[in-house]
Amino acid sequence: QGRPIYLEGRAVRVAWRNPHVELDLEVAADLRLPADLAKRPLPAQSAQVDGAGLLAAAVLPTRKDRLWHVELAPPTRMEAWKVAEIRPGTPLALLGFTFGGEQGEAVLRAEYLFVAGQTYGLRSSPA
Repeated sequence: QGRPIYLEGRAVRVAWRNPHVELDLEVAADLRLPADLAKRPLPAQSAQVDGAGLLAAAVLPTRKDRLWHVELAPPTRMEAWKVAEIRPGTPLALLGFTFGGEQGEAVLRAEYLFVAGQTYGLRSSPA
């Protein structure tokens, strides 16, 4: 978890179910870190999270996969954050972590979700 990865693109497949909401993300061909990423305001969560530190440390993935599988939070937590149901075609961005570095499949466990002008913390419920 020392290397937060930033992804941005469009949802192509979404499964809004337990144990976690999942989606496949088609990553933008011109993926780059937003200039304002480290300064974005973050919502308060019930868990201690160094969100500002994570945003400041964000990097792009080294692998060049155009399709990533993303694991979000459980549906109950998504509802607590009042995240509108994400549908295929929805543009969004994520900050999260890969499992075991970037080896194996292109899978990201999301820590923050940026969609429709809102930022959602997914580690815990809203504070």
